[in-house]
Amino acid sequence: MEMVHAIFEDLDIVIVGGGICGLATALALHRKGMKSVVLEKSETLRASGGAIAIQPNGWRALDELGVASKLRSNGIRLERIHEIYLNGGKPKEKFVDYSNIGEIRWVKRSDLIESLAQDLPLGTVQVGCQIFSVKIDANTSFPTLQLNDGTIIRAKMLIGCDGANSVVADFLELNPKKLHPSSGVRGFTYFPNGHGFAPELLRTIRDKTTAGVAPVNDNLLFWFVNHQYNYQDSKMVEDPKMIKQMVLETIKGFPQKTIDVIQNCDISSPSFNRLRYRAPWDILLGQYRRGTVTVAGDSMHAMTPFVGQGGSASIEDAVVLARCMARKFQANYNNDHKDFKRKKMIEEAIDEYVNERRMRLVKLALQSYLLGTLVDTPYMLVKLIMLALLSAFFRDKYAHVRYNCGNL
Repeated sequence: MEMVHAIFEDLDIVIVGGGICGLATALALHRKGMKSVVLEKSETLRASGGAIAIQPNGWRALDELGVASKLRSNGIRLERIHEIYLNGGKPKEKFVDYSNIGEIRWVKRSDLIESLAQDLPLGTVQVGCQIFSVKIDANTSFPTLQLNDGTIIRAKMLIGCDGANSVVADFLELNPKKLHPSSGVRGFTYFPNGHGFAPELLRTIRDKTTAGVAPVNDNLLFWFVNHQYNYQDSKMVEDPKMIKQMVLETIKGFPQKTIDVIQNCDISSPSFNRLRYRAPWDILLGQYRRGTVTVAGDSMHAMTPFVGQGGSASIEDAVVLARCMARKFQANYNNDHKDFKRKKMIEEAIDEYVNERRMRLVKLALQSYLLGTLVDTPYMLVKLIMLALLSAFFRDKYAHVRYNCGNL
């Protein structure tokens, strides 16, 4: 990884953002013989963070990228969900068997980032590259990026994988993301002698608060708490000790097993974030191509965690985009092609990618939106409407994990 301090000219493919989607997209393109450069604003790859649930559709995509096997060796396959409902009188328990759903594991974000980065050619990732603006060059009609240090980068194709606050998405004039009434806290708890937890997601629900605990491996537990956002929360977002104390206050009365996990968490691990999402109707109507510029991952479809598909859907994006690029122009591409021909081929590849992904993402976003509204609303009529819509559109509520994005 290198710092950028010079003008780059005539780069074929530039990816903005070195997170999960950006690295997965670069790796997918590399597997298809296409070179790209990833511009990451941080001084190092952002390997910090919590864990993400990789569901069967995500493992299929990771298999296509060639990194699934080493990730599997670092994580426990979960066998079920154990849900506890605390509303009302006596707690109610429910078990959902994963055997008919497929492979689900919680993977450390750092492990996923490192696995993707390790398989990229040296020099693919350029760190310390903060994007200031994106424009279309009047002469070539290709995108031009200006970095905060004054560096100008010209590219044949630009892919925005720069997260929920995407500069590239703003360039495409996508509708702003929406704030969900909930916020989320996540963290890790390490047990040097083993945690002894069953291979299950233990999820406890009371009113608008959900707490989850899941094993990553034999010694590490990942936990999360989603609760209604309070203005006071914003005062503690940078202080892990205050975040931990706030969470413990929020889950008073929850099972002692869950409380103990959070009480004993690694003190530096708790992190807080306000949940944001793109509305399903915005994904349905969004213009995801302008010239040879497009987006993927959270830049395209930031979603709340209620179906647990944010990470897996981003990896699917990478596979589909690289496949469309290869199918459309790789076999016919050569350095003798005029710029207008290259531009047309890239635009057609992006259009195929967007057309293939759009309805998949609309469905994921809609299911997540309905579930989130069901959790958040205090109104019984609204709850009934959400339940009716979920029943109508998502009779099989786990159908989304059976999706296959196809071969790379």
